[in-house]
Amino acid sequence: MQASVGDRLLVHGRIVGQQNRTAEVIEVLGSNGGPPYRVRFEDGHETLMSPGPDTVVRPVPYSESES
Repeated sequence: MQASVGDRLLVHGRIVGQQNRTAEVIEVLGSNGGPPYRVRFEDGHETLMSPGPDTVVRPVPYSESES
């Protein structure tokens, strides 16, 4: 998995009824865009994260990254 600052991580719920969560990558700590990542969730919570197979990277659109 590779991500850049500004990308979104979509974390799928692992159990029935658990909502998906989205986090913004605010710092990449691994080499070549790899994990771990410092992320910020919608509720403002920040944490270090090494995403598993239930996570998808949603790259930030080019126009947003250039702002």
